[in-house]
Amino acid sequence: MPHRTAEQIGSTELGPRPLPPLGPPRTPSAPSAVDTVLDTGLRVIAVRRPAVPMVELRLRIPFGGTHRTHPARAELLGATLLQGTPRRDRFTIDKVLAAVGGELSAVVDPEHLSVSGSALASGLDIALDVLGDALRAASYASPEVIRERDRLVERLTLSRSRPQVIAREALQRRRYGNHPFAREWPEPDDVAAVTPAAVRALHRRSVVPRRAVLVLVGDIVPDRAVELVASMLAGWQSDHPAVGLAPLPPLTPADVLLVHRDGAVQSQLRLSAQAVPRDDERYPALQLANLVFGGYFSSRWVENIREDKGYTYSAHSGLEFTSSGATLVAEADTASEVTAAALLETRYELGRMTVVPPGEAEVDSVRHYAIGSLTINLASQRGLAGQLVTLAGLGLDLDWLLTHPSRLRVVTAAEVAEAAAHFFAPSRFTGVVVGDAKRLSDPLAGLGGVELP
Repeated sequence: MPHRTAEQIGSTELGPRPLPPLGPPRTPSAPSAVDTVLDTGLRVIAVRRPAVPMVELRLRIPFGGTHRTHPARAELLGATLLQGTPRRDRFTIDKVLAAVGGELSAVVDPEHLSVSGSALASGLDIALDVLGDALRAASYASPEVIRERDRLVERLTLSRSRPQVIAREALQRRRYGNHPFAREWPEPDDVAAVTPAAVRALHRRSVVPRRAVLVLVGDIVPDRAVELVASMLAGWQSDHPAVGLAPLPPLTPADVLLVHRDGAVQSQLRLSAQAVPRDDERYPALQLANLVFGGYFSSRWVENIREDKGYTYSAHSGLEFTSSGATLVAEADTASEVTAAALLETRYELGRMTVVPPGEAEVDSVRHYAIGSLTINLASQRGLAGQLVTLAGLGLDLDWLLTHPSRLRVVTAAEVAEAAAHFFAPSRFTGVVVGDAKRLSDPLAGLGGVELP
């Protein structure tokens, strides 16, 4: 047969071939799983997902601190946690993990210390042995800490000149003031002052199993995996629980704050409003309403300021979750000359969510998108492990995750409209615009609702 192009295959003499209708989404089946708390206070969630002979590992420890220098010490601890113990130096750790196709890495944020990794299922005992060794007795050798400290100071100095980092810090201060959660990045001078002894002291005090969560997803037998964890991490103990952050204050609506960045040719627009957590009965409707507004490429906001007006290359809105609640965040970067116009159109789209509510077609479209995205995410070991460790920190479990598609299916257009009208009302938002005030003050003052520097 002669070669046919894709266009020829998709067409007939009467016109394009019609697409078949979407079938009903598949209901995810419940995998074999164990969710238990060990005698040490460590919660272990082990889920069998034998797609490939691998295991994904996620450990999350509440890691709050109120002292101004806590972020600096925590950041350096995360960078050096896996760089050596009395049993293994960092080169030996890398070699041992590589032998079982494994890797481990650690990061910190204002709420948690997180360790992520993977290994061949046959090498899970080795990966857990390396992890347990670090949790019990990470050395924080002075040369390692000093080397990472110097690197971190350099990275932080560079990152703090990036517009997106400046905008994020400004938004956090606008939302949460002096709350420790607002300090997502440490000050370079604070990092430079951290000593190896201070990192070791923080480890002894805060790297503890009580209230921590370990998730394993992969080609495992859950009961045996839990027994293996209990054995390999038996020496990781404490007489006190890990400490989380104090609850965040409710977000207070306010004018948008203009933050001056001298000579900037672009502006960063960041808006935020209070939302509800995943276990709130309104959450499924809010999730779909957010998709309608700006949560995916075909959303109203993106169609307006990207596709129609060309004010930005990328605009996106989403939900940010913490242990004490949730917020809506809308983000877009624009050229200085169209910043005021972009803010005006953003307010217009927020208002339109309240007076022109999402219709049946819009709701059905975002419903399919939400269910499909979640299904794809949960299809991999990595995606499922990431979802579970996040949900565990919010008091939710595997059952909530598996039943969430059914909650999305039954949300009505009227419920989405109600969520849109409530949560996206322009009067509920605050935020920042970061840019050159010399160019932006006059047009933003004419727009109103902007606090000028």
